[in-house]
Amino acid sequence: MKNYDKCQKYLTGRNRMEDLFSVCGKIRLRKGEGRTLKAGGAWIYDNEIEWMSDEIIDGHLVEVLDFDDYFMGIGFINRKSKITVRMLSRHTDIVDEAFIEERVRAAVEYRFDTVDTSACRLIFGEADFLPGLVIDKYSDVLVVESLALGIDRFKSLIIGKVKEILHKKGIDIRGVYERSDAKVRTLEGMERVKGFIGDEFDTNVEIVENGVHYMIDVVNGQKTGFFLDQKYNRLAMQKLCKDKRVLDCFTHMGTFALNAGIAGAKEVTGLDISEYAVEQARANAKLNGLEDTVHFKCANVLDELPKLNEAGEKYDVVILDPPAFTKSREATKNAIKGYREINMKGLKLVKDGGYLASCSCSHFMTQELLTKTIKEAAKAVHKRLRQVEFRTQSPDHPILWEAQESYYLKFFIFQVVDEK
Repeated sequence: MKNYDKCQKYLTGRNRMEDLFSVCGKIRLRKGEGRTLKAGGAWIYDNEIEWMSDEIIDGHLVEVLDFDDYFMGIGFINRKSKITVRMLSRHTDIVDEAFIEERVRAAVEYRFDTVDTSACRLIFGEADFLPGLVIDKYSDVLVVESLALGIDRFKSLIIGKVKEILHKKGIDIRGVYERSDAKVRTLEGMERVKGFIGDEFDTNVEIVENGVHYMIDVVNGQKTGFFLDQKYNRLAMQKLCKDKRVLDCFTHMGTFALNAGIAGAKEVTGLDISEYAVEQARANAKLNGLEDTVHFKCANVLDELPKLNEAGEKYDVVILDPPAFTKSREATKNAIKGYREINMKGLKLVKDGGYLASCSCSHFMTQELLTKTIKEAAKAVHKRLRQVEFRTQSPDHPILWEAQESYYLKFFIFQVVDEK
């Protein structure tokens, strides 16, 4: 009986794997459509599809044909989403376990080539050709975010492959936590999900980045628990902060502030509107022995900066790392006003010859728009800017040129000079 049960379990597992990779039907594009796909992107929108076969099952694989039935690749379909098909392959009609393993291996190896992997993003969705999936590694813990129905079906397989590849590198993962609780899942017709995948574990995880220790909370922290994309931008600021007076706006867990502190800043103030974030930041300052140098205040940055200006406060370094003021093209006009306002207020607090770091994490706030907006802000407050450096997101968040949505973080460092 036990052998029979084992056999049934094996057959069920094999059947599930076969079902995972089975192509359930076909779609055909309208003539002249599929421009994003043909330019190298991974998305096909609902209004680009002329026809689809009757046997289509949402979340499953489909063949994609051009208007003339030319084969264009394999993707997974979800008719509930505006992004109806997300492409997995272009030149092969076979998507199987070996195909997925090679994708995962390439993503992991790229991180080991380019970044410190003690805490990093291992998989970055479309930029790693695994659309809709994010996997972050914090020490020996993985945090997973799945944002598309099709990739959700591959989630367990991909996590297993990541763990296998890391094990061969001498890294054993002690736990996996899912943070698929972003609102965008509802646009896919999916429920927001949060919880352990496998055995439970202590979700307060200590990581070290740029010599700074952080205790992060993968359950309640922003996104997957930490903003890994600014890793090397934080490091770039260290050399400017030694013996300086520093103001870190929108500090969140105190990341830029603590990098300034570890670099030997004379005095650092971090501002954030979230009391929870400020409590975390203070705990992290204590963890690094910086509580006498690095201080945090719970405040609305837009309200606090004018108060500091009225009090005559000046800083050697001001860091502006606001949340995305826009998450849609339609809201960009209002976002420009927000970025202009925050940069005007920040610039007023920089000493003559001091430094301003200003960034945007919105894909829709392009580099050109941000440049124009900061230039207008400087002109309005009679400051001149000397660009020190322009940076983007950390290499573990690769920018795939054909996938415009993968480029979102813009980071400027300026020297600020008074008009004389």
